[in-house]
Formats: sequence, structure tokens, C-alpha cells
Amino acid sequence: MIEVSQLTFSYNLRPVLDGVELTVGRGEFVGLLGPNGSGKTTLLRLLSRVLRPKSGRVCIEGRDLAHMPQAEIARIVAVVPQETALVFPFTVAEVVLMGRSPHLGLLAFEREKDVEIARQAMAQTDTLPFADRYLHELSGGEKQGVIIARALAQEPKILLLDEPTAFLDIKHQISVYELLVRLNRECGLTILAVSHDLNLAAQYCQRLVLLKQGKVFAGGPPAQVVTAENIRQVYEAEVTVEKNPRTGAPWIMPLGLAQRERSATSNERTR
Repeated sequence: MIEVSQLTFSYNLRPVLDGVELTVGRGEFVGLLGPNGSGKTTLLRLLSRVLRPKSGRVCIEGRDLAHMPQAEIARIVAVVPQETALVFPFTVAEVVLMGRSPHLGLLAFEREKDVEIARQAMAQTDTLPFADRYLHELSGGEKQGVIIARALAQEPKILLLDEPTAFLDIKHQISVYELLVRLNRECGLTILAVSHDLNLAAQYCQRLVLLKQGKVFAGGPPAQVVTAENIRQVYEAEVTVEKNPRTGAPWIMPLGLAQRERSATSNERTR
């Protein structure tokens, strides 16, 4: 579904991505991990052609993104950004209906079909009950549901999300990921999600890709990618990784200096 070959990109003279190779199969739910500055958001922008690579190729369904019209790309790929700012007050229904724009002609008005598709997208994301409320009146978790509904209204085959649970409390974090799993399983949506929450990504994603300084450092099932050694090398952080007793997914627990000192003291006492 997505194939990235030898992708490089720089902001002016500052290299961000260096020879990235990535494949996402049809119907996969993949998490994209890495520390700040590793190139995660830039890669998402290249996959939606908001940015163009310095070299290399991005192919969607076997077609080079560089040779596709932007409107056609928007009918295949939908993006949920980390933050969404709207200058004017729009209702939830109006925001979701914006997702139909790639399917409308120049200066065309929404048809009954478009309104119905937007309504279905709101129903899928549990945002239909506040369709008539203004977006700025909603909580962070409710807003994120609306933005995902807008993306679904595009009727995409691929959904790209940039830290979809940033700034959300734990209830809404779980709600967003469970929604993504449902969309992946029931609708066959191919999903690539950037995340700073390694535990959530390991819990819900089928496969993880770990970036370090603009290159793919590791990729595979969560248990292969989320290891103490990988976290040490990529994030320069000491952690312990155990298996979640309820789900079997890897579970990361950070070890700060104080915890390491207490652990060392405890080990000395037990000798």
C-alpha cells in the first residue's frame, strides 16, 4: 500500500531523513516511533506530498506520488495532524463535511450523498451527538474524534496520524486507539500513526518502525522493536521492558537515576 525507497529530505542544509526504506502493507496498522527530531512528522508530510523529497520515491498502490494530482492523493490518503486550528467558528458537522472537498468539483456544493457520508463518519467516531456544536466548545478528546471523522469523510484507503493522543488524558488516549483498531479491522483502513507513547503503540499496533536520526533503526512486531537495548540506543534512556500480564505486549518502565540507585542499593543488601 505504501512503499518508500531511499527517501532523503533536508530543511535547507539540515538533513532530516537519510535513505529511509519503509513498506506498509494493505490493511496494516503500523506505529512510527522515535525521539524528537528523528524525522517522524517529516516522513508523514512526504507521504501526503505536503513536502517533496530531495531524492528517493514514495509510492502509493504502486504509483509514484510525484506524478499524481494532489486531489487524487487526497482521495486515497487522509491526514490527522497533531493540532488543528480553525480561525472561524465552525460546527462539528461543517468541519467533518470539509473532508468531502477532494470529491467535489471546483466551486461545487455538497450533495445529499456527501452529507450522508459525513454523518456516517461522525457516527463511526461517536461525534454525531454534538454535530451542531461549535468545534471550539469541545474537549480535546472530542475534538480529536471530530478531526478523525473529517479524515474518514474523505473515504481514504490510508490514514496517517501525527501523535493522535497528544495532550489527551488516559481515557481519551485509549478511546482513540480503540477507534483506530476498529477502523483498521472493520473497514480495512491502512493506518500509519506517529506516537511518542511507546506503551500505547506496542499495545495496539501490529508492527512498529523505530527511527533514529532520520534512518530506520528497527522494524517488526512490538516485542522485537520495544527492547531495553533499542530504547537505550535510540532514546538514550534506561528502561526495563517486561511483558504485560494481561495482553502479552511489551511494557516499558523508565529507570531514572534515583530508581537505579535504589535498585543497586537493594541488590547490595540482598547479597
